[in-house]
Amino acid sequence: FQAEDGIRDSVASRGLGDVYKRQVASLVENLDKRLLVALRDGSNIIGTLRSFDQFANIVLESAVERIIVGKMFSDIPLGLYIVRGENVVLMGDVGANGDLDGTEGLIEVDNAEIIRAREADQTAEAMKGDILKRMDFLDE
Repeated sequence: FQAEDGIRDSVASRGLGDVYKRQVASLVENLDKRLLVALRDGSNIIGTLRSFDQFANIVLESAVERIIVGKMFSDIPLGLYIVRGENVVLMGDVGANGDLDGTEGLIEVDNAEIIRAREADQTAEAMKGDILKRMDFLDE
């Protein structure tokens, strides 16, 4: 087998072709399953995997963005959602009933409240960064 980049797989090697085959097999096993997908920008998307391509671009049906701030969480509906493969950091099964969705000990709130909480959290983090920059400036 000749890979696109010219690396030749032999029976003894674990070349790029083998890696690709394992990744495709893994995605095939997850078709029609409810997955949590962690993205590079820090967002977490939950949806049913309906399709994928050779670049690991995926299509999620009935997708929601799971936002967690402190001990609160909310799921913001997204509908049919396409994710570019290069943005996927991690994918995991959450179970058909959502029994593995990681919300134990969290309080579900409405979407408006979680958005306000996330904005307040981002503002607090930005303020913290400014204070640390000023302290670093004073140390010089």
